[in-house]
Amino acid sequence: MEPRFNLFDSPTAAKAAKRFFSAAKVLEQSTLPKTVQELVSLRASQINGCGWCVDVHTKEAAAAGETAVRINLVAAWRHSSVFTEAERAALAFAEEGTRLADADEGVSDETWESIRKHYDDDEVGTLVFLVAMINAATRMGVIVHQQGGTYEPGMFAALD
Repeated sequence: MEPRFNLFDSPTAAKAAKRFFSAAKVLEQSTLPKTVQELVSLRASQINGCGWCVDVHTKEAAAAGETAVRINLVAAWRHSSVFTEAERAALAFAEEGTRLADADEGVSDETWESIRKHYDDDEVGTLVFLVAMINAATRMGVIVHQQGGTYEPGMFAALD
């Protein structure tokens, strides 16, 4: 599958992408641990089938100190023993926030209570925006057939 379009070739899309990246940088600076942010983003990317985003978030997770075992088990987090209760809550939140069309209530009360138990207000707010933004990013990547495999950690720092 070849990429359909480079969003940076569109002046308007390039401007929007720069602002989108700036918003993502704000989230990175929150109190929510970088590794949790990457695990959440990776899980939503896997669900939405965005090769580019899976590439980005596996490599960023590794750069943030995640082990290969934990990165590889994100897709099967419910059936692995390597994630904490707090990380499991964040991964459940990522899944439910990504699969909104699959559930009448979207994020369940049980999952919401679980993230509230493990994360403070700043971290919960970050999780809400993170899940919304990674879902937007994955949709853009899938629409234009953005291919994974060429991302290098930190390569977008110049967009700052």
